[in-house]
Amino acid sequence: MEFSIKSGKSEKQRNDCVIVGVYESGKLSHSAKSIDDSSEGFLAKVLKRGDMDGKLGSTLLLQAVVGANAERVLLVGLGKQGELSEKSYRKAVIASVNALSKTGANDVASFLAEVDVLNADDKKQVAAWKVAQMVEAVNDALYRFDVMKGKKDKADKAATQGITKLEIHVAETDDNQSAKDALKQGLAVSAGVSFAKDLGNLPPNVCTPTYLAEQALAMVKTHGLTVQVLEREEMKKLGMGSFLGVAQGSAQPPKLIVLQHLQGKKDQKPVVLVGKGITFDTGGISLKPGAEMDEMKYDMCGAASVLGTFKAIAEMDLPLNVIGVIPACENMPDADAIRPGDVLTSMSGQTIEVLNTDAEGRLILCDALTYAEKFEPSAVIDIATLTGACVIALGHHASGLFSNQDRLAKELLAAGEDALDRAWHMPLWEEYQPQLDSNFADIANIGGRAGGSITAACFLSRFTKKYHWAHLDIAGTAWKSGKEKGSTGRPVPLLTQFLKHRAAKA
Repeated sequence: MEFSIKSGKSEKQRNDCVIVGVYESGKLSHSAKSIDDSSEGFLAKVLKRGDMDGKLGSTLLLQAVVGANAERVLLVGLGKQGELSEKSYRKAVIASVNALSKTGANDVASFLAEVDVLNADDKKQVAAWKVAQMVEAVNDALYRFDVMKGKKDKADKAATQGITKLEIHVAETDDNQSAKDALKQGLAVSAGVSFAKDLGNLPPNVCTPTYLAEQALAMVKTHGLTVQVLEREEMKKLGMGSFLGVAQGSAQPPKLIVLQHLQGKKDQKPVVLVGKGITFDTGGISLKPGAEMDEMKYDMCGAASVLGTFKAIAEMDLPLNVIGVIPACENMPDADAIRPGDVLTSMSGQTIEVLNTDAEGRLILCDALTYAEKFEPSAVIDIATLTGACVIALGHHASGLFSNQDRLAKELLAAGEDALDRAWHMPLWEEYQPQLDSNFADIANIGGRAGGSITAACFLSRFTKKYHWAHLDIAGTAWKSGKEKGSTGRPVPLLTQFLKHRAAKA
């Protein structure tokens, strides 16, 4: 997909198609009104006949409209005038792309970035936001994962249809350079999201810990990052007994992947992102039920989101110091696998009684979080598909957010609102900590059914006392099940927006 920024009158464009908005009242957006005027009221007549109601996401494709130079005009419903929210704006954009997906309209001009969005006060900033969101929404709608399919005839044929060039038209009063900058940022976030999706969607016999390490190492040449991969023996020397305990049941060697994006000042303390990289989770000896176990290939989506975020910030040349730490392994029920009742010694020196081997994510993260101390971070954020309890609590719309510092939590919440990749602040109170008490070790790895996502975060908090820390539980948001099964690429948009805010402050 090729994107560009332009300004001009909708009726003058000589594209395969021009996209304009229509409201439920029958009122036309500014660009739709321009076409209507040049066509002597043709669009108004179409609406009066009832061929389109203007409801959000509805579309009507018109051919050879007299007075318009484009071959087609696509009307897109914007809902009630004055009520177009940020999320509704994305929905309208996606509807426009889907409507043209099986047509011969390849070169398209969209005027949807001109419409008013609810709660948009700063016009220049909002224009840039609308451009970036359009790019992200379009790429999200066009994303396909078919690299593992042998027969691609139909897919190849479909690829010749639909949009290949998209001109995003902004009002002449808008800052054109700001829009171009937003385009670059939208493309960077889209690239990061797509990368994270690809990694999540790959089968576990392909996307192993070694494969994740190879993808990180490839970013040295493509994105100028510094990457180091620690092997089992190096982790043993560091005392990562908890991480290696999980890995010992698998034939796949574990990897500790460390990425560095050092584009800030030399004395600037880095932000550290820690991503859970369980490339397949059987539950270990505490074996999971067979139904939907295939979806446990998504248990590395935390790692994928870190790699996707690094891709995005590298393409933006973000002036910030950022470190990525990814503990990657499988959780398998081999004869060497850890058992319920085993006691592991973490890198921090704290001992852990394993009561359930399916609570393995926290066992690999705790050593990675201790390792993060060496970077003297300004903040550490871990991202993990950690608990089914978080899905019960929040469903599939918001990621769970826990933090030992309210200011950091507020930063992440604000970034999620801006990026339309929301999180919800969950409690991390001392009252929950006793649920992790153990008679035989310093800490148990589970705290019972009650408040499961909270006690999991409480477990991690015991390894993060030396810095400001936040935990994102993405078990409900990292992938979709059912007919739309696939990785979402979340929370790459949230993390990227958070880092952009940090870079602006720096």
